[in-house]
Amino acid sequence: MLSNSIKEATREAHLNLEKKVVQKMKAIRSDADYADFLKHFYTYFNQVEQAIAPYITAELLPDHAERRNSQYLKQDIQELGGDVNDLPAAQAPEINNTLQALGALYVMEGSIMGGPIIVKMLEKFGITKGVSFFSGYGEATGQMWAKFVAILNTQAHSLEEEALAIEAANATFSNFGEVFGEVSVA
Repeated sequence: MLSNSIKEATREAHLNLEKKVVQKMKAIRSDADYADFLKHFYTYFNQVEQAIAPYITAELLPDHAERRNSQYLKQDIQELGGDVNDLPAAQAPEINNTLQALGALYVMEGSIMGGPIIVKMLEKFGITKGVSFFSGYGEATGQMWAKFVAILNTQAHSLEEEALAIEAANATFSNFGEVFGEVSVA
C-alpha cells in the first residue's frame, strides 16, 4: 500500500523535521514566540496548498474543503496578537501531478496526528490559545486520517507511480525543515 511505502521511505526526513520542530518549540516562552513559530508553519503550508491545489480536487478528496489548512494557522497567529507579515522564506516541493500532490498532502495531513502532542507541550509552556491548527479534527482526527489514507492507497498502480508520491513526500519534509533554517538538534 502506498501509505505504508511512504511512511517507510520518509522515516529519516520525518525524524529530521520533527527534531527541528521540537527544538524550535523548546524556545517558546510567550505568545509572541509561539506566533513566530506558527509563522513558519503558515508560510510553508500556504505554499504547499497553492502547489497542490490544481490536483487535490473535491472529486479526488470529497472532504477536502473540510480539512485543516493554513487559514487555521493564520487565525491562531492573529489570536496570539500576531500577523502574517514578515514571513520566513518557504519553497514548496515541485508538484506536477496528482501523485506528487498526494505525497505532499500526506505530510500535511500526517502533521495532524502529532498535533495533540504539540498542544500538550505548549500547555507546559503556559500557551493555551492559538491551538486550533494543532487540535486537528478533534475526536474525528483518526477518522479523517483513515479517509485520506484510503484514497491515497487507491492512486498508485505501479512502483513508478509510488515513487512519484514518495519523492514528493520526502521533498515536502525536507523543504519544510528548511523554513526553520539552522536549528541545533540535540
